[in-house]
Amino acid sequence: MAIKSDAQRRAVAKYNLENYERIELRVEKGMKDKIKAHAAKHDKGSVNSFLNRAIAETMERDQLGSE
Repeated sequence: MAIKSDAQRRAVAKYNLENYERIELRVEKGMKDKIKAHAAKHDKGSVNSFLNRAIAETMERDQLGSE
């Protein structure tokens, strides 16, 4: 869904500010394209959802390993 008005853009920005946190991620040159291609192949193109899934799965696996 495309944002169509300034009011809608402000509402989305406010919602994101109240409900999400941002993390900056640095990767070696060339890795960004590899991540994007992998996400497109496995997560229908969303790098954000791929990274969130990768983090959640790693944390869950680490938690199981420490018990």
